Amino acid sequence: MTATIDFAQLQVGDALPAWVLAIDATRIVAGAIATRDFMPVHHDRDYANQQGAPDIFVNILSDTAMCSRYLTDWAGPNAMVRKLAIRLGVPLHPGHTLTFTGRIVATSVEGDEGIVAIEFTGTNEMGEHVGGTATIGLPVTGVRP
Repeated sequence: MTATIDFAQLQVGDALPAWVLAIDATRIVAGAIATRDFMPVHHDRDYANQQGAPDIFVNILSDTAMCSRYLTDWAGPNAMVRKLAIRLGVPLHPGHTLTFTGRIVATSVEGDEGIVAIEFTGTNEMGEHVGGTATIGLPVTGVRP
């Protein structure tokens, strides 16, 4: 997105557009390296198998980053993630497709900032991989209807 979403146009119940992300081993390993998480289950398939997992899997810091990206890609460059709370579900392995969806559950104005509360989920072929809530701050650029 190149522009920040217009707070005045948002309504409780509005759905955020879906974001679909193909997950491969490179993305999983790169996320683990970028977050300095050298636990072998995130880069060594044999080790992950020995721990009972069918393959390597995404680490929680990568999950947090993907959730943040989903929100900021929707909201735009002038948005600020004020609060993010996530819960993990089923694992996310190479070959899975992660699909994020969300909806606005509340809006308010605090000073010159529009506050948007969002519930979201990221699902894969096994079910809900990550879910959570977020509070996004947006500039108030017009009179709210």
